[in-house]
Amino acid sequence: MKEYKYVITDPEGIHARPAGLLVKAAKEFTSDIKIAKDDKVMSCKAIFGVMGLGAKKGDEVTLTFEGADENEACEAISKFMQENL
Repeated sequence: MKEYKYVITDPEGIHARPAGLLVKAAKEFTSDIKIAKDDKVMSCKAIFGVMGLGAKKGDEVTLTFEGADENEACEAISKFMQENL
């Protein structure tokens, strides 16, 4: 299992457009990809889960990757987070 922590820098937090793009990117991998904030843990492959976190600018989220392509998924999703959120 791989883990990646990221502090949201987008002034609007995780809103609809980047959440949709994150879900699309996560669905390209077979690994189980979760996103967590505080005590909430959601699947990165479900738009309502990602939006349900209510992550705002300055919040730290933790992404976990578990599966056959976890290394590739971690690399791609961490790059996505830095570029979009």
